[in-house]
Amino acid sequence: MVSLNILLFCFVVKSTLGSDLLCINRGGTCQDDSISCPGGYVSNHCSGAANRRCCLPSTSSGHCQDDSMTCHVGIYVSGLCSGASNRRCCTQVKDTGSCNNVKIISRDSWGARDPKTISQEHLPVDLFFIHHTEGPSCTDTATCISIMKGIQNFHMDDRDWSDIGYSFLVGEDGNVYEGRGWHRVGAHTQGYNSRSLAVSVMGNYMNHLPNEKALAAVKALIQCGVDNGYISHHYRLYGHRDAGSTNCPGTTLYNLIRTWPHYSTISLH
Repeated sequence: MVSLNILLFCFVVKSTLGSDLLCINRGGTCQDDSISCPGGYVSNHCSGAANRRCCLPSTSSGHCQDDSMTCHVGIYVSGLCSGASNRRCCTQVKDTGSCNNVKIISRDSWGARDPKTISQEHLPVDLFFIHHTEGPSCTDTATCISIMKGIQNFHMDDRDWSDIGYSFLVGEDGNVYEGRGWHRVGAHTQGYNSRSLAVSVMGNYMNHLPNEKALAAVKALIQCGVDNGYISHHYRLYGHRDAGSTNCPGTTLYNLIRTWPHYSTISLH
């Protein structure tokens, strides 16, 4: 009987630890989410009650303060501090470091959710697509981050995708924002996701162009991809509408990219 009790005890401990491994493997700690957490809570990584969630270590050098105060080191990010909604994390915005000629704001910096699943992209790709989001544009980093979170939530919660669909997004602040990035298959251009990368410019460009900062960032991102071996030197450039029945990336932006090098007149249909 003693031996049986010991075996049952070991089984319970092993089962509990096993169901906490997602959190442990990320360097986190399973705890009640009423307790302050420096790096933010993630759901579905811990055993037990729904309020027992994975507290991740801080991914930045930020600190929590009332957002009426000036954030001297960078910008405010929501969802990383306990207490009232106006108590937010004042933090630096980190670059992914993958490009020298354009700033790519990392997923950690804009507060991306974890993907549900990941499929690795076979690189280099030979197709590159340009989109627009059709939603609001942004000219400052904090607003762009807010838009990024909204797009990811829509793609994951409403469309039930595994993550934000685009490889990258660009704001009129001149920054690139990491979506699925260089190495993961996206959900942006049906029929071509496994052999392409895509950037979406935040805004609606049916009747006007993105500003020069955004256009320069798109060009620099593509060149960075070529220089680093993520995009073939002989890549073909398309607008989203070249691959399907859509107005994307907006008529005015589409007409412009058709004048860019590598824009392809080879039909995808």
